[in-house]
Amino acid sequence: MLMTEMVIFLALIVPLPFTWRRKLFTFISESPIIAKLQYGMKITFIFILILFIDSINRVYRVQVELSAFSKSENRGGAVVMGGSERMEVQARKFYSQRNMYLCGFTLFLSLILNRTYVMILDVLRLEEELKTFKGDPAVKGKGSSLQNAGSAGEIGSLKEKLAAKDRDMENLKKQVESMQKEYNRLGDEVSRG
Repeated sequence: MLMTEMVIFLALIVPLPFTWRRKLFTFISESPIIAKLQYGMKITFIFILILFIDSINRVYRVQVELSAFSKSENRGGAVVMGGSERMEVQARKFYSQRNMYLCGFTLFLSLILNRTYVMILDVLRLEEELKTFKGDPAVKGKGSSLQNAGSAGEIGSLKEKLAAKDRDMENLKKQVESMQKEYNRLGDEVSRG
């Protein structure tokens, strides 16, 4: 499992052209087969987590057993561990530590793989948005599967509409000011006469 994760990680970080990478990650994101594989991997990682917890427990038990024998040997007690018994306990310690490290690294690499995948998707989405905003014709003609953004022409037309609205607002303000002055003038005439 650890070797499979390492191969997947290397495949994720291989530098590819933008279009190839986008197609690959779109396939990975939308494929039902890949979705089933990801679900199976999650279940597998739950089992690996259980094995990791069990291996920690075994390392602890072997360590307690070794310390109990070493304390009895230091006191000069009657219980003395023979060479074959000591080798057997050392071998159990080695195997339990090996299992703990393998399960731990497998779980840790699964977290790294998940985070790397999410980060690459974010980078692809941002690269596509950047190319769209810059007006890249290769991206403009295609529908974006990661996230759509407005085209440069659309942004220009929206800016023109905004400028027209600002001009209309200024004209309205001038009309309101002239009406206010006229109202004040008429109010003064009525109050005098």
